[in-house]
Order: sequence, then structure tokens, then C-alpha cells
Amino acid sequence: MGHVSDGDQTDESASPQFEAPDRRSLSALPKAHLHLHFTGSMRHSTLLELAERDRIRLPASLTEDWPPQLSTTDEKGWFRFQRLYDVARSVLRTEEDVRRLILEAAEDDAADGSVWTEIQVDPSGYGARFGGITAFTDLVIDAVRDASARAGIGMGLVVAANRTRHPMDARTLARLAAQYSGRGVIGFGLSNDERRGDTTDFGPAFAIAERAGLALVPHGGELRGPAHVTQCLDHLHPDRLGHGVRASESTAVLDRLATDGVALEVCPTSNVSLGVYSTLEEVPVRTLTDAGIDVALGADDPLLFGSRLAGQYAVLRAAQDFSDAELAELARMSVRRSYAPSDIVNAGLTGIDEWLGNPPAEGADA
Repeated sequence: MGHVSDGDQTDESASPQFEAPDRRSLSALPKAHLHLHFTGSMRHSTLLELAERDRIRLPASLTEDWPPQLSTTDEKGWFRFQRLYDVARSVLRTEEDVRRLILEAAEDDAADGSVWTEIQVDPSGYGARFGGITAFTDLVIDAVRDASARAGIGMGLVVAANRTRHPMDARTLARLAAQYSGRGVIGFGLSNDERRGDTTDFGPAFAIAERAGLALVPHGGELRGPAHVTQCLDHLHPDRLGHGVRASESTAVLDRLATDGVALEVCPTSNVSLGVYSTLEEVPVRTLTDAGIDVALGADDPLLFGSRLAGQYAVLRAAQDFSDAELAELARMSVRRSYAPSDIVNAGLTGIDEWLGNPPAEGADA
């Protein structure tokens, strides 16, 4: 499966394609970004610059062939995807690199209309280089605080465990996240290839995070089907589920999500790039919302998919003919289902109403 072209954009531009003169600017639409990975948020130009600085050789798929051709329908495909992610992680060598990445992610999201961004990181992937997982978490929290002030948007941190590691490691990270609850960390997640590991084994880690009052935001229902969504609901008690799109294959699971009030973080361009769906037209956003489920659009890993936050709204407008009213409602869902402070939520919702209430400007861009 090749990478998606509809709605792709270079990471130096916040403006998605497919804007018509009579459409409202999507980057002016207030929204929240609830599914963004730490290393995956890096600008492509920053990756190239840091790699050149330290003479790190990057594969062609991260240089002249960027964005890479990806598909994770089998384990070999996922391994290739993960290898590219690990190569990108390796260019982060200094505290200043970490601060730069987070600031640039905040600036890019602000340019795309985000009023609140939740960035997700697994500290165990960086602890060895940055003095341990606690020291690294301290650094990221401080960098998020600084970037939020400088970029003019709200930000929160999600600590995520890796489901390919031992569940005891997840408990360690859950206790770490709980330690920082109310001090920059707003949630606890679980990421990586959902076909690996036993989801039930991660229940105790999520129980720790739940007792600490953290948002529970694991991945599920992307590479595995609706039965795995049910397993996540039963054992991890999520407030939101990362992806979750495969729930659309079961009316019973859709009903369960709606009844339980679990929101889904849907990332259209990554779903197509990773081979979950063949085309953007197939991403079942309307099926999910018609079932009464809140959907928050996210960019997942812009570094690997070549499309940022506003691009997710642009591809639904282009590929599925979403109206401005429908896009505004998706933005409302993202803001309402965020863990932003109430003043940011209220201001964001007011801004969305104002965006929809104003007629489109002649020649409006994204």
C-alpha cells in the first residue's frame, strides 16, 4: 500500500491542499489535537538537520523518498515502520533537541488551529540517553510548559507504555505518570503493534493510572478488529481509544462505545498510509459519529505520514465531502473530549461557533 497523496502536505506548511475559494479556512477552525506521538511530531527539516549535525545516516525513505511508502498489514511491514521511527528517535541527542521538537510541534499545531494539544511519549525509549525515565519526564514536562507559553496554545502530556515490552514495565510507567498527575501529565496510554502482547496483562497498569485520576487513552481497534476493542473496554477502561476505527465492523461494539461514552481518536491519513484502509473514502468517520460516538481527528505521526492536524480535516472535506458544519462538529468533539482546562474548552467552543457563523472569505486558504 503506497502512501496517501490526497491531503498530503510538507511539514513546513500548515496549509492542507484542496481548499476552494468558497470554503472556510481549516487552519482558522479551533480544534484540539489528541493523538500526536512525540518523535512522530518532528518536522522533517529538523530530522534532516539533526541527522546531518551528528552524521547519522538516514534511509532513503526518510530523505529523498519522504514521506515513506508504508504498510503494516503484516509483521514485516510493522517492523519497517518501527525501524523508521527508531531511526528518527536516534537524532534526539541533547536537551535542546527535545525542547526544539516540542516547541516546533506546538508551533505547527497552533498554525493549524489547535487550542490544545496532548502529546504522547514513552519515557523508557529515551531514558538511557537522558538520565533515566524520571529525569526525561521532568525535561519533557518543562519543555511542554515552555512551548505552550511560547506558541500560545495549551498542552498536556500523555505517558504511554509500549505493549511489546513486559507488562511490569507498563506498571512502572503508570506509577511514574501517577506521580506527575496534576503536574503536567494528564493521561496514560498504551501504544505500538496491538497484535503483540496480551491486552489483559496491562489491566493492572491502567488500574494504577485510573486511581491517580489520569485519562486512560490506549491504542486499539486499528490493526485488530472489533473484538480487540471490546477487550480494551473490558480490561483497560478507556476514556478515549486511539484509532478504534475497526469498531465500525460491529454494530454491537459501536453500541458499546456509544453507551460507555468512549471517544475515538481517528487519524485518517495514517489509517490509509498503514494499509488499514485502501482509500480515504473508506475511513469510517461518519459511521462512527452516526452511531453516537465522539471522534477527535489526529495526525498520529506527521513525520512519517507527511500530514499534520488541519490536513486530517482537509482530507475528509476532499475525499468524503464533509461540510463545514460537519467539520465544525468534529472540532467540537475534539475540544470537548480533551483534558484541557475549562477556560480553554469554553474559548475553543466559542471560537468554533464564530468560525462557522462567519461566511467563507474569498480565496480563503487552509
